[in-house]
Amino acid sequence: MLTATLLTLSLTVTGAATASTSASVDLTDPHKKDIAMQLVSSAENSSLDWKAQYGYIEDIKDDRGYTAGIIGFCSGTGDMLELVELYAERKPGNVLAKYLPALRKVNGTASHMGLDPNFTKDWKTAAKDSVFQQAQNDERDRVYFNPAVNQAKQDGLRALGQFVYYDAMVMHGPGSDKLSFGGIRKSALAKAKPPAQGGNEVTYLNAFLDARKAAMKAEEAHEDTTRVDTMQRVFLKNGNLDLDPPLTWKVYGDSYTIKK
Repeated sequence: MLTATLLTLSLTVTGAATASTSASVDLTDPHKKDIAMQLVSSAENSSLDWKAQYGYIEDIKDDRGYTAGIIGFCSGTGDMLELVELYAERKPGNVLAKYLPALRKVNGTASHMGLDPNFTKDWKTAAKDSVFQQAQNDERDRVYFNPAVNQAKQDGLRALGQFVYYDAMVMHGPGSDKLSFGGIRKSALAKAKPPAQGGNEVTYLNAFLDARKAAMKAEEAHEDTTRVDTMQRVFLKNGNLDLDPPLTWKVYGDSYTIKK
């Protein structure tokens, strides 16, 4: 009888531990990270196939020059320059290396000077190279994904909150001014405390999303806030703080589903 009781207790404890472990899976888990990439791609590229976006490039008229690749590296904000520098370091003489002087000159501006007319064509050519694809993955993680997830963990946020931070970092950049990630977080902290400071996770995330919307509306190119309203806020209202599939959402009126 004692043995049976101990076995039952053991199974109960093991089951609880398994459930806890499952609930604590964060965005660095490969499957969760892939979900995050699909979610961002639905908003950035109107597609869940984020791996098809290495060759994406266009000027979306947001005063950041060309926006390109899996995470929207911009010629006017420095991250595209750093990406192409990394690519040149790993593969000297590649098709984009000749644009490094021009990328340095246009950094901080919306100018295409020295890039047109062939930069977009050469970008698409480079995008077929696995070395360039890996460079995009690595720069995405170094500049956006890792800092966002690490900060979210420090704030006591689970996978949804980690994604909310990451998506904000992707769009607004990791700076500290009021329209960058740091400024958005500062505005949220003025309204609510994150879990790490004893606050309620849902309350804090709502405050962060409110601040994010305000930042988006301040820029004409980002004034459509559906990636917050009909994606992130939907997951939050559903109480899906672990960002577990199935997930159904809309961006710009288009519907998407991740089943598992």
